[in-house]
Amino acid sequence: MHYVVHCLDHDGAVEKRLANYDAHKAYLAAATVKTVISGPLLADDEATMIGSCFVLEADSLAAVEDFNRNDPFAKVGLWKTVSIRPFAKRVDNRT
Repeated sequence: MHYVVHCLDHDGAVEKRLANYDAHKAYLAAATVKTVISGPLLADDEATMIGSCFVLEADSLAAVEDFNRNDPFAKVGLWKTVSIRPFAKRVDNRT
């Protein structure tokens, strides 16, 4: 099953994000769930990072919640809000 994880940072948290970015990337690289796609959410200036978005493949919602809870960004309190929803992927134009 696929899941969308949508996270918004606390206001003015770019420095905290950057300070923990390497740990976050290492965590993603060693993840127990499969990352289909991920990246930072951007502000209207299309440059400032204000959150994170993931499409993950996992066996259960609980596995995704556990994965998200243990992300270094979550552990340092970067995210103000987190939404995790099952996702029915229907279109993929990659081969």
